[in-house]
Amino acid sequence: IAEQFGLRIISTSAGLVPFTLHVEDKQRLSPLSGISLAVEIHAACGTSFKRDLLFTHRGLSGPAVLQISNYWQPGEPIWIDFSPDQPLAELLQQQSQRHPNQTLTNALGHTLPKRLAERLCEGLASADQPLSQLLKQDRIELQQRLHRFQIKPNATEGYRTAEVTRGGIDSDEISSKTLEAKRVPGLYFIGEVL
Repeated sequence: IAEQFGLRIISTSAGLVPFTLHVEDKQRLSPLSGISLAVEIHAACGTSFKRDLLFTHRGLSGPAVLQISNYWQPGEPIWIDFSPDQPLAELLQQQSQRHPNQTLTNALGHTLPKRLAERLCEGLASADQPLSQLLKQDRIELQQRLHRFQIKPNATEGYRTAEVTRGGIDSDEISSKTLEAKRVPGLYFIGEVL
């Protein structure tokens, strides 16, 4: 009906929806299924949200992911800061003062869920060494993994689990006070069609 009257239509898509992952990422992150934590998540467009993230057996969910899904475009990566309120340097300094012989993995496990700390330290040469022996290149790599973890979602779970539908009649075409089409007197629209 809106198209018949020349109103602008924005393509619809699933909104506020979890992400699915590519097979390799799914296999790598599936051991983290069930872990939930506060993160800051970023989309390529520059939008970010500081909310909870949930690792699922299919991918990523939780309030942060649902919010960022509205700004994510297929093929683009997202970035996750697993410790948005505490920089890695501060975290490591705190832990090395308290427990200088503690390993990097155990030190991170005081702030993050243990399985996530192990995954972030995986493959680092000094992961199981005392904090005092942390290699510079491992510190740099861990900084990236902890504060700028990049992942490229495969897709969203689609309308099956979406909270809302994005798109529809462009809201600029409708009066926010009366919900009447600005260019077609007597024509009104409400709800998810907008």
